[in-house]
Amino acid sequence: MRTRPRTALLAATAAVAGVLIAVPLDSAEASRPAADVATTKLYELTVPARTTVAKDAELLEAQGFDVLEGSGGGKVKVLADPTERERLISLGFSATVTRSLPQVRWKTPSTTDSTYYGGYPTVTGQYAHMDKVARTKPALAKVVNYGASWRKKNDLGGSKLKAICITRIAGRKDCSLDPKAPKPRFVLMGQMHAREIATGDVAYRWIDHLVGNYGTDATVTSLLNSTEFWVIPVANPDGVEIVQEGGDAPYLQRKNANTSNGQDCAIPPTGQSQSGVDLNRNAGFQWNTGGSSDDPCSPAYHGPTADSEPELTAVQTLFRKLYPDTRGPALTDIAAADTRGMFISLHSDTRMVLFPWAFTKDDAPNDASLRAIAAQLAADTGFTHGQPGELLYTASGGTDDWAYGELGIPSFTIEIGSTTDTTCNGFLPAYSCMESSYWPTMLPALLNAAKSARAPYQVGQSSR
Repeated sequence: MRTRPRTALLAATAAVAGVLIAVPLDSAEASRPAADVATTKLYELTVPARTTVAKDAELLEAQGFDVLEGSGGGKVKVLADPTERERLISLGFSATVTRSLPQVRWKTPSTTDSTYYGGYPTVTGQYAHMDKVARTKPALAKVVNYGASWRKKNDLGGSKLKAICITRIAGRKDCSLDPKAPKPRFVLMGQMHAREIATGDVAYRWIDHLVGNYGTDATVTSLLNSTEFWVIPVANPDGVEIVQEGGDAPYLQRKNANTSNGQDCAIPPTGQSQSGVDLNRNAGFQWNTGGSSDDPCSPAYHGPTADSEPELTAVQTLFRKLYPDTRGPALTDIAAADTRGMFISLHSDTRMVLFPWAFTKDDAPNDASLRAIAAQLAADTGFTHGQPGELLYTASGGTDDWAYGELGIPSFTIEIGSTTDTTCNGFLPAYSCMESSYWPTMLPALLNAAKSARAPYQVGQSSR
């Protein structure tokens, strides 16, 4: 069944290290509102590759399986419920349960709560934070509403889409929506995939680090005097609202909340079924050329058409106002050597730095510089680096390929994760891991990447 049962026969779920397992409820618990409980066992499975990891991952994703980014080393990682595990085996794969979890009770956060799951910011919390920073630091920060979510556009609640610009605002062109602005732009984006909750918190901390250290830290002060920092902490607010409905057992919603495709898809997600469109498979550049799914209920569903989702097209419109186009229309056209700026999209839960192309294993025209920047990011974090097809599998319709392919922007995905212990890896790391692991790892990388934004395609040709 793809539809989510809305009866009293429900199960409570737990969330540790990003995986869920169901526990039957007693009669009192069964009477709770449906939004307060999840319904299905979920396991993280290790699936030995039959051919290659890339080919098997693409096959399984096309079949609607939730293939995780941590695949590699001859094995594919899959998130699945018991029914999907049996379907996996029926296709000739073996599957070993890597993780299953005990029961946790929780309380759904209200619309006014600023945090959930131990301290992670809700959508409300993220937006209130940006507004407060801009209000208290008007010489350094400005909030920009750049669009509306699918639910907002369809009068179903939802949210405005918000970004914050951080720089020393010395004139009207600073933080303006003008691709000819005097300073290079460095954009950091979190939670395009809603369930990757660590990415939104890293973005939150990045905002605080920049505004909180101006005038006292020489590096930050120099960067804010010379560079504009744009931060989109929640690129998929509707999806994050579904995630946070789980409270202390967040739902593993990956996509946005568009219910107009696949009317029987589950809300919130159950096993392999979830409503919505994968925003990181929907971009029009090389859309639907591999590594995505035609199944509307698949976690990797690419949408009915290219650029169909308002969250994605709003980001694209914003980028066209922030960056000049420095690359020609042909796949082989090289972005101009004097291109300025950089874009980093945060994902989880593995430890990788990825760069275009993602839709093919062929090198991008600016491969040498992209690879050099990625190598620096990898050295700063201890992560591995490469094209998605080199380390994982090819995937089309992503924001990295769009930003680089359409505008020539040096674009990177950083897959953030931890190897310290099971508490700190998975989609749902304990909140304490942000301070102990994630943030200390990411801060030096972000600062060093920002230094390269003034002339990114010269990285590797001269010292930073």
